[in-house]
Amino acid sequence: MALFEYFPNYIWNLSVAMALESGGQIGEIVDMCQPIKDAAASGSDAGTPQFMAKWVEMAERLIGLADEDDAAGRGFSASDKLERAALYLLVAERMQGHGHPGREQTYARARATFDRSTKLGSINRERVEIPLATGTMPALFTRAAGPGPHPVVVYCNGLDSCKELLYWSKLPEALARRGISTLSVDQPGSGEALRLQNLPVDPHSENWASKAVDWLETQPDVDPKRIGMTGISLGGHFAPRAVAYEPRFASGACWGANHNWAEVQQKRLNREGENPVPHYWAHVMWAFGAKDMDDFLERAKDMNLNGHMDGVRVPFLVTHGAKDRQISVDYAQDCFDQLVNSPRRELKLFTEREGGVEHVGADNMSFGRDYIADWFADTLGGRTA
Repeated sequence: MALFEYFPNYIWNLSVAMALESGGQIGEIVDMCQPIKDAAASGSDAGTPQFMAKWVEMAERLIGLADEDDAAGRGFSASDKLERAALYLLVAERMQGHGHPGREQTYARARATFDRSTKLGSINRERVEIPLATGTMPALFTRAAGPGPHPVVVYCNGLDSCKELLYWSKLPEALARRGISTLSVDQPGSGEALRLQNLPVDPHSENWASKAVDWLETQPDVDPKRIGMTGISLGGHFAPRAVAYEPRFASGACWGANHNWAEVQQKRLNREGENPVPHYWAHVMWAFGAKDMDDFLERAKDMNLNGHMDGVRVPFLVTHGAKDRQISVDYAQDCFDQLVNSPRRELKLFTEREGGVEHVGADNMSFGRDYIADWFADTLGGRTA
């Protein structure tokens, strides 16, 4: 496999890969990981407090260095350091169990550092809040350059990501280069919506995705006839379902085909496939607002796209890594096969020839990012050159 496997377990290596693909520096990552290498040998859950301690330590060092840059009037340099500090804090926070001491404070520190970096770096991402039936959906709006109105893509999280990681996937940057804006959302069950508002996962993603479209239709630089949607990882359930039930979407794509996540949970109970985060069952029960395993399985039963994909009546792209260790590639074929009413459907499996074979391209996100960006340029009227 092409995944950088520094530790003896998949989940810790996935976090390292996420940091590398999101802009982390290899020297800093080695400095954080070397002292805790032995801690990973006891399994994915044990040792996560040591993981957080070392990654927070590096983040605080970078924040101190950024303070010196800021004081000297070097805002761009300060922003670069703050970007990595926020990234390391979010990766550290993501590795902890729900309610772990220091998790809330680490998340708050990451959010403040991210916002400060945005301001000092004049970065093209505006924080917005989308009204929902209950609470709000925090989001980052990355605008395409030049006069509008522009097409736009709603980009949603998986189970354990956040809008900041969506931005760092560089898909918003790739889309902006192609003349397309991006709304990266913390939908219910993820990011701020879960951590600060206790909004659980809604399997019926059209409920909150439609609210994003409502908001976009009020923006003068958005073309309401050219709105697409995509999602990463568990977003491979949310995006296809939303496109199937929200007729205002003009195109769709998924970065990882989570076609029957309810079935995946039964497989994970049988220890089939890899988990994405430590303390997995505690995390999913928190994300779904469940009180116990039976309650979680009941709430998750609608995380299944069988019988829904015939509602997609616009172009739709399904992508998947050929050697995904979390979600079987068979689900990508299922999703594609069921897009019977899409006027233009495509299945793209990333192989070892190019890379991106792991779950959502954890080994190399560039191929998935470019392919999806080009898809939306083709189907929403952007540009590819």
